[in-house]
Amino acid sequence: MPKPLSLSFDPIARADELWKQRWGSVPSMGAITSIMRAHQILLSQVDAVVRPYGLTFARYEALVLLTFSKSGELPMSKIGERLMVHPTSVTNTVDRLVRSGLVDKRPNPNDGRGTLASITGRGREVVESATRDLMAMEFGLGVYDAEDCGKIFELLRPLRVAAEDFEDG
Repeated sequence: MPKPLSLSFDPIARADELWKQRWGSVPSMGAITSIMRAHQILLSQVDAVVRPYGLTFARYEALVLLTFSKSGELPMSKIGERLMVHPTSVTNTVDRLVRSGLVDKRPNPNDGRGTLASITGRGREVVESATRDLMAMEFGLGVYDAEDCGKIFELLRPLRVAAEDFEDG
């Protein structure tokens, strides 16, 4: 007797089907799996674009953050706070940017224990070029139109607000 056909040949649907059989229906599992996979896909695509500049997306984000500051420099603690990363990660990221000549570090005159990171002229050139390339590939989201991108942003807003990534309002 022939085997019955699977409900789906789609591996995502199959995983969801198996999850439901074992633990019951949990829509958040399907959502988190999709978000995490999308994160991996997007990070891979964006890293491939910034790699020729000696960057990762994390280093690119730090450079962009420095360009957003009025003086082109920020305390290391502020960088970590704004990017929501551990101080060790900030140190690692900034130190790599320093070695690449894209950022300088100096003691913070307003905080005897703190350090300021400042973007160099070369850092500004690199961030401008990398940004042009990222915008050309639509940050990996070219399969979505502007309206869809807005919807994605709005769907993720409550999660980000709850994590204090930014204030709602």
